[in-house]
Amino acid sequence: MILPIVAYGAPVLKKEADEITKDYPKLDQLIENMWETMYASNGVGLAAPQIGLSIRLFVIDAAPFSEDEELEKEEVEVLKSFKKVFINPEIIEEDGPLWEFNEGCLSIPDVREDVSRNERVKIQYFDELFQAQELVLTGLAARVVQHEYDHIEGILFTDHLTPLKRRLLKNRLNSISKGAIQVDYPMKFPNKPKR
Repeated sequence: MILPIVAYGAPVLKKEADEITKDYPKLDQLIENMWETMYASNGVGLAAPQIGLSIRLFVIDAAPFSEDEELEKEEVEVLKSFKKVFINPEIIEEDGPLWEFNEGCLSIPDVREDVSRNERVKIQYFDELFQAQELVLTGLAARVVQHEYDHIEGILFTDHLTPLKRRLLKNRLNSISKGAIQVDYPMKFPNKPKR
């Protein structure tokens, strides 16, 4: 089932999410719905807060990035098969040089900005079978994980921008929260005027 994505301005997007246990109600169904929602909105990642659930869960399928012709062959191979469920993840290391990349977010449609992040990340998490996993990622795979991880920490990519950039985006962000935008996937707007 395709779920509506919560737009910028919703309190759930600014809240640190809670851990879940393996007996979380209908977890398999929720994960399936998150995949369906992410694909229907042409995303490469989706975190539970983006569908209104303040839990530490996100899904990633970075395959669309593998089509970037500027990437090296090894990174293309990693991205092609990088499809994972992250439950109760914890980033235990972020290092390497900072690098900028133009990021966007399904909760903030039509806004893209350069964000600086570390090149490398080490993360521990549980997969969909609640098996403990640990990964070391670099490049775009690391970036997508950092972006989605921010969501469960109550951080949006716009929070990484300079105060000046944020001020320049203020009107656009307010329009998004009010639903005064065109978007081709279902969304919930926190400040949409009632008719």
